[in-house]
Order: sequence, then structure tokens, then C-alpha cells
Amino acid sequence: RPARMRTLGLSKQKTAYIRDLARHTRDGRVVFEELAALDDGVVIERLTQVKGIGVWTAHMFLIFALKRTDVLPTGDLGVRNAMRKAYGMPEPPTPAEMEVLAQRWRPYCTVASWYLWRSLETDANL
Repeated sequence: RPARMRTLGLSKQKTAYIRDLARHTRDGRVVFEELAALDDGVVIERLTQVKGIGVWTAHMFLIFALKRTDVLPTGDLGVRNAMRKAYGMPEPPTPAEMEVLAQRWRPYCTVASWYLWRSLETDANL
């Protein structure tokens, strides 16, 4: 119940998101056991139908839950800033610019993204 969720520290908005995900799951619109067999685009499409889940969250799900190797999280600020730094750009690249730069990383954009995230750490030793 929402009141119980609020006592656990969840905001009204997060409670609404969790409940929407639960409805999608209950109604069979999101079946987590099926997602591993689907193409990335279909997974993103299904997940982003849930209120509160955007493309960034879907990308993180593909990377960390489904262990996909070719995901470029174009909405991730860390990856954008790391690309700016790595390529000496004055501003972080747009998603379209990221896609162009990442073409040569395929089919390992996830791995490249991991290195980009790590490159921002002060003790990355990369």
C-alpha cells in the first residue's frame, strides 16, 4: 500500500512508479523472464512504457541485468563527459555525436562505456 511505502522512505513519485511497474508486471505487459530473449530496442520499448522508466534506466538494465555487450548509454552524463574529455571536445557530445564516435566500438559499446566511466575516477590507472 502507498502509505506503507511512504513509511519506508519512498517518495510519493517513486511509490507511483513502483506501483505502475507492478501493474505492468501483473498484467503481463512486462515479463522480466522474457526480456533476455528480446532485442535491445524491444526491451527499451517495453520498459519505457512504465511510468518512471526512461531510456537511461532501460540502458542500465540492459547493461547490468541482462549483461548486454553492445549498449551505448547516450543519456549517461558520465559517459558523455568522459567522451568529451577523451576526444578533447569543448562540450559533451550529443547522443547523435556519441553514436558516430562509437561506431568503431561495436559490438562492445558496453565495454567502452565501462572504460569511459572508469576514466573519470581519480585512481582509475588507465
